[in-house]
Amino acid sequence: MLHKILEPYNIILASASPRRAELLKLLGLEYTVRVSNVDEPENDDEPAQQAIRHAMNKAVAISLNSGERDMVIAADTIVVLDGRILGKPEHEDMAAHYLKQLSGREHIVITAICVSVNNRLVCDHEQSRVRFAELSDTEITEYVASKEPMDKAGAYGIQGLGSQFISEIEGCYFNVMGFPIHKFYRLVNALRQEGLL
Repeated sequence: MLHKILEPYNIILASASPRRAELLKLLGLEYTVRVSNVDEPENDDEPAQQAIRHAMNKAVAISLNSGERDMVIAADTIVVLDGRILGKPEHEDMAAHYLKQLSGREHIVITAICVSVNNRLVCDHEQSRVRFAELSDTEITEYVASKEPMDKAGAYGIQGLGSQFISEIEGCYFNVMGFPIHKFYRLVNALRQEGLL
């Protein structure tokens, strides 16, 4: 069990995401939050590689000031539609535009996780497919007015009000929330097998 494996470590969550914090609590983990505030520029790399790079940069930034009993956990979530990344909307019109594009369609959610401990960095990513129901203009307007879309990749939250618009999901639900728990478990076990935990 993760909470037993990680009991000797000071866990540092390199994220301000309340969803990730909620999931670590669900796992029975005690942690502190240190936000890295590193830039997350988009480029021409594959979306999964961009997510991994962003998570890695967050983990490295925080681990520079960590001790040998510290474990830094960083993640980055992106929403991909037709090969384009839909980031966090900068304003309400952008959020509405994203939701109109997602309406009635399938998209990909990718979350990369990086764990830094004992001068070792391991990273991986998870991918899920999500299908939105058809959204009316009124539904989009009301959802944007709730403010929930404004701090989320793709302008929606599966764990909140946005859940009512999702008709189908293939893959890890927690990945769409922003922290694929089983992938994290596998990364921790990989570190154990290398004798680093």
